[in-house]
Amino acid sequence: MKRLIVTGDDFGASTLVNEAIEQAHRAGVLNTTCLMMSGAAVDDAVRRAKRLPALRVGLHVVLVDGRPLLDASLVGALVDADGAFSTHLVRAGFRMFFSARARTQLEDEIRAQFEAFATTGLPLDHVNGHNHMQVHPTVLDAIIRIGREYGMKAMRVPYEPLGPSWRAMRQDLAARAGNSLGLAPVLGYCRWRLRAAGIACNDYVFGLSDTGRMTRERVLALLRELPDGVTEMYFHPASRRAPGMPAYAQPEAELAALLDPGVASYIADGDIKLSTYSQLEPLAS
Repeated sequence: MKRLIVTGDDFGASTLVNEAIEQAHRAGVLNTTCLMMSGAAVDDAVRRAKRLPALRVGLHVVLVDGRPLLDASLVGALVDADGAFSTHLVRAGFRMFFSARARTQLEDEIRAQFEAFATTGLPLDHVNGHNHMQVHPTVLDAIIRIGREYGMKAMRVPYEPLGPSWRAMRQDLAARAGNSLGLAPVLGYCRWRLRAAGIACNDYVFGLSDTGRMTRERVLALLRELPDGVTEMYFHPASRRAPGMPAYAQPEAELAALLDPGVASYIADGDIKLSTYSQLEPLAS
């Protein structure tokens, strides 16, 4: 059976994102989102989520390319002079791995984000990381250890299968191969750790190689190549472009894809069952 989770990332980043996620859930195929607890519009996002009981909400742990929830003075090993997390993912990853001070502060920040999510009263559907930092071994171990205290039962594994991804798009082969084959060792470790901890995960994702460009045409092409198992297709919609968005991002087109009747019809008429992380079973040991 083909099972599909349709997610809007960065809930709480701005009211433009929040508007799009609410609209895509009410009138489109989106059934899942993930909340940025340090986002500029997190309070607005929580209010919207509480009006949408069928919307499943996860925690989007932010440790790079954003701002901490804790005061910058408490996470000085993780932030720059402006109190923001690094945008240099590799450099940040090395620091988290090799610096004992950074690892301690990392755990403090992760705990603060889980605690803040818990105070919203929203059920925790799953956990993932901004820029997929949840698969970094140090971050992964901390999230599993802390997340289990807060009822975490599922996590996103960003494995995009090369064959279906390439057949759907027929472009960017090197990037797609890197995202699939290059990440295989770290994603294998991630699945092993989740299995040992009794935490469920998806089998595949779509949206990794096409981040910011999940238009109607791309979504339909990917749906035609949807493999058996559980696939999460994730988006970055917004009601309109705003300053700070990457040049390649097409947030309005992504919202249009989520609202497109043709996309909804393809899912409904095909052998595809819409699902959520909270419906998944843990990996077998």
